[in-house]
Amino acid sequence: MKTKNISQRLVLNAGSHEVYDALMSSKKHSQFTGAKAVMSQKVGGKFTAYDGYIEGKNTDLKPDKKIVQLWRASDWPEKHFSTVTYALTEKAGKTTLKFTQKNVPAEQYKEIKQGWVDFYWSPLKKMFGK
Repeated sequence: MKTKNISQRLVLNAGSHEVYDALMSSKKHSQFTGAKAVMSQKVGGKFTAYDGYIEGKNTDLKPDKKIVQLWRASDWPEKHFSTVTYALTEKAGKTTLKFTQKNVPAEQYKEIKQGWVDFYWSPLKKMFGK
């Protein structure tokens, strides 16, 4: 299967602790996405988001700095996972989020790439104020 990588960057009006917490807290993740999320806070722990459409496992967690997860959408080929990395850098009360997702199925690349903007970055910006 052909795959592609996604790389995106955004700046949020919040500290890195708040951004990390929004991504990793079941309650806050559900709040900003508007869909049920069950997030593990542990390396090796599993998570689901968007009412079960997304599932995965945490492979590396550095609180307030970095999240690495195996990530898949339920309509992807069975047992195919991508690797998602959120790298957080705080400066002057704002956080730069550098995001990468490796091994996205090529036929769903455009939809997934835009999905991050529409369903994650825009709601996060709104949550923290522009």
